[in-house]
Amino acid sequence: MPETPLIEMRGVSYSYRRGEAAEVAALQDIDLQICPGEFVAVVGANGSGKSTLAKLMNALLLPTEGEVSVSGLSTLQEEYRWDIRRKVGMVFQNPDNQLVSTTVEEEVAFGLENIGIPTDEMRQIVPEMLGDVGMGSHLRDEPHNLSGGQKQRVAIAAVLSMAPDCLVMDEATSMLDPQGRADVLDVTRRLCRERGLAVIWISHFMEEAAEADRIVVLNRGAVAADAAPRHLFAGAVELEDMGLDTPAVTQLAGEMRSRGFSIPAGITETDELVRAICQLYLKT
Repeated sequence: MPETPLIEMRGVSYSYRRGEAAEVAALQDIDLQICPGEFVAVVGANGSGKSTLAKLMNALLLPTEGEVSVSGLSTLQEEYRWDIRRKVGMVFQNPDNQLVSTTVEEEVAFGLENIGIPTDEMRQIVPEMLGDVGMGSHLRDEPHNLSGGQKQRVAIAAVLSMAPDCLVMDEATSMLDPQGRADVLDVTRRLCRERGLAVIWISHFMEEAAEADRIVVLNRGAVAADAAPRHLFAGAVELEDMGLDTPAVTQLAGEMRSRGFSIPAGITETDELVRAICQLYLKT
């Protein structure tokens, strides 16, 4: 039997209001399903609707048309919104805007206190969540003394403490250095695999998107493609026409093909390209 979607969007459109009457369409007629345990990247040029899509998924925004449901609960129903926001946790672009406490321990405990978790339970949950993101040794540290990547991992731990079914990473690595980006991506992929979390990875870094199970491409507020990275980067979709690049390794593989080398299309990883080159030399 087909897997029941965790998040489902049916005919979803959203428009922002400007002034008294003018409306600006951000998303148009979106049909999208996210299943439990999927790692789905969402990419698109600036203004394509990526962040709007993220906010619709946990009822921070409500659709102008259509319906968004999470575990069968409609975001249009006010009585379900609290449950939906616990099921779909969000980590945003700037970690400093999410941190409100004076220690890492208090930061992760903050949400638990708000939902009435007893102190004894919190003492068990907080170290476990921080350990899961590789921050177990920073329990007493002050958040403002951490690196950007460490701050984002604390933000992830704080969201995880609420036991969500889905983690939405809204450009969560865009302000980090390469090592910080790699650390946050590695942690998130592992959590997806080990905990069965669905992950929505919104990014303009195509190398990060290539790590996903699926890539959803937004263009001018509509879904232009929804495919596995290998299929997408094989040239089935004209990404450049939508202001997007392909990963550097995919570009290099394409350049080699154009020069007559027998390199497969759709390569997304460096190891893949190295193996393909080695095979060429073994045949000569």
